[in-house]
Amino acid sequence: MSDNEEVPQQVEEVEVAAETAAPGGQMSIEDALRGVLRKALVHDGLARGLREASKALSSREAHLCVLVDTVTEESYLRLVEALCKEPEEHIPLVKLSDAKKLGEWAGLCQLDREGNARKVVGCSCVVVKDWGEDSEERNVLLNYLASQ
Repeated sequence: MSDNEEVPQQVEEVEVAAETAAPGGQMSIEDALRGVLRKALVHDGLARGLREASKALSSREAHLCVLVDTVTEESYLRLVEALCKEPEEHIPLVKLSDAKKLGEWAGLCQLDREGNARKVVGCSCVVVKDWGEDSEERNVLLNYLASQ
């Protein structure tokens, strides 16, 4: 699967729980999402926050959108969901429940000497603009989104 291939054309809102396992039992969806976000971060392919995410979604640079469903501002949720559901090209939407976890995965933290995250800043929306290199995590995530 090349970088130019599109993800499925249906808008999918997928809620990811910690115990969600991928088909075949090899890797959980949460682990796959973490790996995809790390690869995209290394390749400078993430748009973090509402401003960057809305720019990427409206200009159709996005491949995947991850949104935290515990956002207090209802208009924030409606804006991101509407941008993902535009009729020209549907962008898969994955919902998480923890903003701190998404912030850590998106690189909004400092790492100590052992590699543990400290001073994590919560993030409510992340958009993947560039997948980076092909990986098993990406394939597991795309297969899971296609099956939903």
